[in-house]
This record gives sequence, C-alpha cells and structure tokens, in this order.
Amino acid sequence: MRKLIATIGVAMLAAGCRDASAGRSPDSPAVLVVTPSATPFTEVTAGPVRALIPHQWHPMLAQLLGGLQEGVIAAPRPQDWGRGVDGSAAGMAALWVDVARVGVPSDYYYMAATGPALEQLTHSASCHAQTQRIFVDHRPSYFDGAAGSPGDYVARGHGTCSEGDAPTRYAYFVAAPGFGPMRTVGIPSSGLYVVVAVLPDSSRAQKLLDTILRATTFGGAGVRDFIRAAQQQA
Repeated sequence: MRKLIATIGVAMLAAGCRDASAGRSPDSPAVLVVTPSATPFTEVTAGPVRALIPHQWHPMLAQLLGGLQEGVIAAPRPQDWGRGVDGSAAGMAALWVDVARVGVPSDYYYMAATGPALEQLTHSASCHAQTQRIFVDHRPSYFDGAAGSPGDYVARGHGTCSEGDAPTRYAYFVAAPGFGPMRTVGIPSSGLYVVVAVLPDSSRAQKLLDTILRATTFGGAGVRDFIRAAQQQA
C-alpha cells in the first residue's frame, strides 16, 4: 500500500508534523494469531483486526511492511502485496491508521480515502469498476467543504482486472471517520480503514470476496456497522 503510506507522509509534511512520534513511547506491537477451522477459511487476528482468509494464503502483520498502517495482509505470496494493490495478484489487506501515532489532522485521512488509498486499483487502465457505492461523502471544511462538516467518507465497490496472467475480481471498503458517527464504532484512535481483496475470477469469486469483506472487523465492528453508522449522519 505504498500510495497510502505516501499520502499520509505528504499529509504529515503539509501539517507540519515532521516527527509525529517524537516524545511518545511506541505501543506494544500487535501479535498475529492464526486459528485454523473446518471451514474453507482460516481466522486471523492482528491486534484489534480480525479477518478470514483462504487456508492456502499466508498472513503477515501489515506493520512489517514499514509503516504508518497497521493490520494484516494475506496472500499466496504476501510479498506481491508489498508493492501495492493493482489487481494482478490474489490477496487481501485489512488496514487502519492510528491518528495518535501518526499525528495528522483527520482532514488528511479523508483525502487519502477518496483517492490514493486504492488508486492503483480503482484508477488502473487494466481494471474496470462494476459497482461503486458512496454511502457518505462530507468534504472537510479545510478542503472547501461546508462549515462544520464532519469530514467523513465511506465507500464500497467491486470490479475486475486483466493485469497479469489471468483475470481477477476485486472488492474493497474504505472509510475515513472524520468527526462523524463512525467515531462510535471500530477503533477509537483510527482515522482510516481499508479492506481490499483480490481473487482469480470465477463463478464463486464474488461470493468469496463478499465473505472476506463481511467477516473483517476492526475493534469488533464490521463493514455493515460502519455503513450503518455513516448513514445515520447522511
């Protein structure tokens, strides 16, 4: 997720936060827990993040990919996802950004959610969106939005890609809580949530993608919980 890391990094400089973690003790690192099951999926937890992944995938902590995002990444070849999500390789990521650790105003997480967080996938010439639903989009007042805007954003979508050796199908969910009702669910200190999954295209791919997204939770809250909270504001 280099685009996400780069965006937050630029935001830190724009906000004048050259060393957001200075003088702050680092939190205890998340521990990756893998729980096999009799279903087609393995349960994975990384701190407050819980996800289901196909048995043959290999999970790893997102923190190990260097940066400002936390959570879990899983794929047949996890290193393929360290380069970013462009639809060419199967895998999934469930990521969040700790605002206390990064020290960037919430407005900048809105900026990341509406574009760079998934830009390699949603703006790729080899990928085609089939659906995109924006549940709430309140542009922050700092970025010419309405006065008193909560600055929150929630979207979900899916599509197909032709990059690589075989066609793939993807699904994603992205949310920036801002100051909206989403602050009441999920991880209190998170400024951004991203769930994205890619599978080889098949008649079962969409159902499997829906299962992966639906089963992913942050602090016990799933995609439907974030959408429900956002719609209260809308």
